[in-house]
Amino acid sequence: MAVSNKKKVKRGLEFWMFVGPVFLVFAVIVLVPFFNGVMYSFTDWNGITGELNWIGFDNYVRLFTVDDQFQQSFWLTTKYTVVAVILTNLVGFLLAFLLTQNIRTRNFLRTIFFMPNLIGGLILGFVWQFIYVKGFASIGELTGWSLFELPWLGDAQTGFWGIVIVSIWQGGGYIMVIYIAALQNVPQELIEAAKIDGANRLSTLRNITIPLIMPSVTICLFLTISWSFKLFDTNLSLTNGGPFKSTEMLALNIYKESFTNNNLGLGSAKAIIFFVVVAAITVTQVYLTKKREVEA
Repeated sequence: MAVSNKKKVKRGLEFWMFVGPVFLVFAVIVLVPFFNGVMYSFTDWNGITGELNWIGFDNYVRLFTVDDQFQQSFWLTTKYTVVAVILTNLVGFLLAFLLTQNIRTRNFLRTIFFMPNLIGGLILGFVWQFIYVKGFASIGELTGWSLFELPWLGDAQTGFWGIVIVSIWQGGGYIMVIYIAALQNVPQELIEAAKIDGANRLSTLRNITIPLIMPSVTICLFLTISWSFKLFDTNLSLTNGGPFKSTEMLALNIYKESFTNNNLGLGSAKAIIFFVVVAAITVTQVYLTKKREVEA
C-alpha cells in the first residue's frame, strides 16, 4: 500500500514538473488578463488612472442600446466571417485537390501558394494597400477595365471585398496544406474500387473523399472561423476601418474603444461578449462537423 502511494506521489511530482511551468506561463499570459478583463467590464475604468467605479451591467446594456458602431462592427464581422470561411476553405480545397494530381511542378506550386501565409498581417495590409491604390490604378489606365478603376479602399462595399481578397490570398495556402495531407491519406483502394463500380470523379469526391477528410474539414473550419472573427492587423493596415468606420471589424472596434477612446471598461465588455460569441460558434461547429467524421 505504501509503495503504491509513493508511486502516485512520484507520478504527481513528475506531472507537475512538466506541466507546472507551462501552466504558470499560461495563467500569467492568458488566465489572469482574462479574469481582469471580466472584472474591468463591470467598471468605468479609462485604462490610465487608478480610479475605477463599479457600474454593474451598464457597459453591457449600453452596447445593445446606445453603441451603434459596436452593432455595425459586429454585423460586418459576422458577414465577413461567413464569406471568408466559405471562400478560404473552397480555394484551399481546390488548390489541394489540383496539387495532389500528377502535376510535375506541384511541389513548387505548393510552396508558392503557401508563401503568403508567412507574411505578417500588418506588412501584408500595407503591401496590398499599395496594390489597390497604385497598382490597380496603373492597370486601369493601361487597360481601361472598370474593375481596376474602382475605389477599392475608398468605398464600403469594395473595401469589404478588398479585405476578403487579402484574407483568402493569405490563408488559402495554409488551409491547402492541411487538405493536401488529408487527401494523401485517403486509401487509394477505395478510390479504385469506386472507379471499378462505375462511379465518376464527382461522385467519388462527394461520397468517398469528402467524408474521409472530415477531420481536416473540422480543423480548417475551426481555424478559418477563429481567424476571421479575430481579424485585426490586416484590417488596421489596409483600411484602418475607413471610410467613416464602414470597414471597422469588431477586433479593431474593441482596440479603438479601449486604447484610443480610453474607455477600457466598455472595451472589456465588448471583448467579453466577443469571446462568448466566438467560443459558442466554434464549439458548435466542432461538435457538428465531428459528428460527420467517418473512418476508412
